Amino acid sequence: MPIIQLTHVSKIFHVKQKQAGFGASFWSLFKPRYTTIRAVEDISFSVDQGEFLALIGPNGAGKSTTIKMLTGILMPSAGTIDVYGYNPFDQRQQLAYHIGAVYGSRSQLWYHLPAQDTYDLFARLYDLDDKAYKERLDFLVTTFDIGPLLTIPVRKLSLGQRMRCELVASLLHKPKVLLLDEPTIGLDLIAKQQVRTVLKQLNETEHTTVVLTSHDVGDIEMLARRTIIINHGTIVFDNATEQLKRQFITTKIVEFIIEQPLDITWPFGTVIEQTPYCIKIAVDTKKTAIADVMSFAMNHGHIKDINIYDEPLENIIAAMYRMTQGAR
Repeated sequence: MPIIQLTHVSKIFHVKQKQAGFGASFWSLFKPRYTTIRAVEDISFSVDQGEFLALIGPNGAGKSTTIKMLTGILMPSAGTIDVYGYNPFDQRQQLAYHIGAVYGSRSQLWYHLPAQDTYDLFARLYDLDDKAYKERLDFLVTTFDIGPLLTIPVRKLSLGQRMRCELVASLLHKPKVLLLDEPTIGLDLIAKQQVRTVLKQLNETEHTTVVLTSHDVGDIEMLARRTIIINHGTIVFDNATEQLKRQFITTKIVEFIIEQPLDITWPFGTVIEQTPYCIKIAVDTKKTAIADVMSFAMNHGHIKDINIYDEPLENIIAAMYRMTQGAR
């Protein structure tokens, strides 16, 4: 049985509208006007135990709303949700013992207290045995390398330091499901790499089911074996992350390292970068064979090296966003 199951789930918000100014505010008390926003519209998907799923999409697509419904913060307007055998909204307290959640834009740590105090409080809230709690905390502190940070007030931590402490707080009770909403937002490259490495390790060793929303393609490529793309509240892609590449990558980047500058017009592809000793060409493989491009280059110059790359995944995802935006 899937550990997460959404069936025909929708979420509709009724947002009050008013014009600027005192007069408009006054009249809105008597004749309020509302607009309807369909944040999530009839989505269905399931997640198996131990799966690492990326839920991605442009701003306003419905990703965070979906995560909030999975945690029980929001109640769906229609459809059913099952997380670890619980209805998240109706059985939120029982579900809390089995899930962890991290929101990149919102902290669960007490701002003016050191992280250690929050951890001690969470241990009581989750009814953790003292010995088991200490062993688990020691493991997480070592894994996330936050030993020196435990006694520093959270307000004095950098964003990367705080995010690692947030992840420790969400993992203290060994949750079966970890829900992450933009956990690497604003982090530098080193901090992102640390977080990604640990999440991958926990997913593989503890078989924690992870649902991740992110705008960072690096998170998706390194961590998620499956990707769901959501736009305008509907699912536009649901398959393996590698399948996303195979299905939509039709452009290859061919890089030639040359001994002497070439002054020729390339009949194949589009030159995207050129220096005296390096040329990069984007080739549509549906129209042109890579072998033809390589043959032309070797017939017109002395080639020292050739590199062939896939088009960056972020370009493909951006193109899909634009395509679904136009269809709307």
